[in-house]
Amino acid sequence: MSLLKDLYSITSASESNDSSASFRICLNPCSIIFRAHFPGMPILPGACITQMVLELYQHWAKCEAEIVKIANLKFLSAISPSAVSQLDVTIEKTKTSGSLTHIKASVENDGLCYSKMSLVIINNNALNTMEQNNKFDDIRPYYSDEVPAAMQRIAESDGFPIVASYVFPDQDIKQLRAMVAGLKTTEEFQSKVMAQFNEQVIKRSITEFTVEGMDKLQKDVPYLYVSNHRDIVLDSSLLQYKLHTHGFQTTEITFGANLMSTPLIIDIGKSNKMFRVERGGTPKEFYRCSMHLSEYIRHVITEKHSSVWIAQRNGRTKDGRDKTDQGIIKMFGMSYTDDKIQSLASLNIVPVSVSYEWESCDYLKTFELYISRQQKYIKRPGEDVTSILTGITQPKGRVHFEICPAITREELAALDSLTANEYHQQVARLIDQRINSHYRLWPNNYIAHDMLYGQTTHRDRYTEQEKQAFIEHMAVLDRMALLEIYGVTDLDALHDIFLGIYANPVDQK
Repeated sequence: MSLLKDLYSITSASESNDSSASFRICLNPCSIIFRAHFPGMPILPGACITQMVLELYQHWAKCEAEIVKIANLKFLSAISPSAVSQLDVTIEKTKTSGSLTHIKASVENDGLCYSKMSLVIINNNALNTMEQNNKFDDIRPYYSDEVPAAMQRIAESDGFPIVASYVFPDQDIKQLRAMVAGLKTTEEFQSKVMAQFNEQVIKRSITEFTVEGMDKLQKDVPYLYVSNHRDIVLDSSLLQYKLHTHGFQTTEITFGANLMSTPLIIDIGKSNKMFRVERGGTPKEFYRCSMHLSEYIRHVITEKHSSVWIAQRNGRTKDGRDKTDQGIIKMFGMSYTDDKIQSLASLNIVPVSVSYEWESCDYLKTFELYISRQQKYIKRPGEDVTSILTGITQPKGRVHFEICPAITREELAALDSLTANEYHQQVARLIDQRINSHYRLWPNNYIAHDMLYGQTTHRDRYTEQEKQAFIEHMAVLDRMALLEIYGVTDLDALHDIFLGIYANPVDQK
């Protein structure tokens, strides 16, 4: 039985070399183990200390393992969670013979050693075998041994020349096919193809791209990035690019099943660490899909020690109001219900605030909102692909990403007395506060707010030239073919919706 989810969480991990590793772990004082051992005077059992060392070794060695011999074991001082919240565990390999590994380990805190041990461990199988159970086969990204075949399919696909012409302009298509077909790993695909894609997006459609808050992150800690959602692809893709260029691990990325519409998109997505999100139709199907997603996210963060990106809500923000769906928070906790504080604290939730000077797909969002006021909006065939391509190619002006402060265990613990529903609401509110307070407003936002409400309150925030540019941009609505396609008759209402997309973030602050 793994203790990782209930008894402790890994807050940092580092390897000094191939023969030693160090971990900092955070104890969960509300663990059922502490409640039982002993009531009113909790002490960490020695057997659990030994099991934690084994689990940390498995995490480091990326394999399943068992203890076959305890050569030496000393418990030097009792560990009470009321006095010790964190422990530093150091593991050193002293000898390796076939599948047997001899290790020495110490468990300390602030210079005080609580336990020392020498163990002989047998490595049962490698990480690839351990990971490749079929529980998540329906949603997971590709395993490493599946990537080469995907690269071949991408290179040979009919759509490859179109993709290549954007990512690698003016380069020979035959050479590009050979280059992509020769890629063997996700890391190679991300560094040689996806990084180039993001650089082309920045070069062609962004005048200034800034990111702040990277200093809040630790490179050896997995995070659950919860982002506001303005663009189908770029909200996650541009974050991956910055993580990559700053030496951080890229994340696994949620991707709606409706968007995995062609074999080429599936191969690109799953080779880029995207995993499929099914939402289900009936309440029973929705529950099953939510539980499955929750289990996978927890598996990635707490067992694979990798990060995850997910949007704060199902679908993009259309009206400019960024609001976290409390159902997302409920979903996070479904996979571990013993302790609601530990359940979310162990995921290391980091909100991300994304703002585009020119809103991604602003015209398309305006028409969708207009129709939605009159009837249920039904997507036209190919509309998702149109939105993806529009978001990628449309001029975006300045773009800013803010990595917000993480949601802390202390903040979650302060909500412990709330009912489950109230708890989910308040955690969603914490994320909203982070995202909205760090959202960067542009002149367009203030211009739209003044125009929508017929005032000049924010006149000092923009120039007359910037206002004229915005008015000209909005005027394109009046000439679009979508007016006839959707049967738009009220241009004033259409304009108000457009202005609201840009104005609403001002009121969110």
